[in-house]
Amino acid sequence: MNKIESFKVDHRTIKVGVYISRVDNDITTYDMRTRKPNTDDVMDNLTMHTIEHMFATLIRNSQIADDIIYFGPMGCQTGFYLLVRNADNLAVIDTIKSVLLTILDYNGDVFGASEVECGNYRTLDLASAKTECLNYYNAIKEISVENIKY
Repeated sequence: MNKIESFKVDHRTIKVGVYISRVDNDITTYDMRTRKPNTDDVMDNLTMHTIEHMFATLIRNSQIADDIIYFGPMGCQTGFYLLVRNADNLAVIDTIKSVLLTILDYNGDVFGASEVECGNYRTLDLASAKTECLNYYNAIKEISVENIKY
């Protein structure tokens, strides 16, 4: 059986950052690593779920909205995957930073926080998402296109 691409990366060396995980034709998968893998420091479900709601909504309403395919959490609870069609790496990085700042400034209800809109709407917490987004933004605010390879 073929090993999937993400299992070919040495997770012992991954740090917090933004990485190009893979490119498949016109689709780029970004690894938005918010936590160092293989430590006890993983995201709790409230934080991860809330960031999923907030970030997915905002990026699908950003200047690169038409090219967004998917945003969602990693099962290992150390980050998120962002899939973008026809990606311009600089625009994607700038948009990631912009979305994080928008979340930090946001003071309303979590997007999609109702029984009608979400299958587990009770597990959302904006404060924890903001803490995670602030830590992540501070870690990547100086990142450049040259630094997004594993």
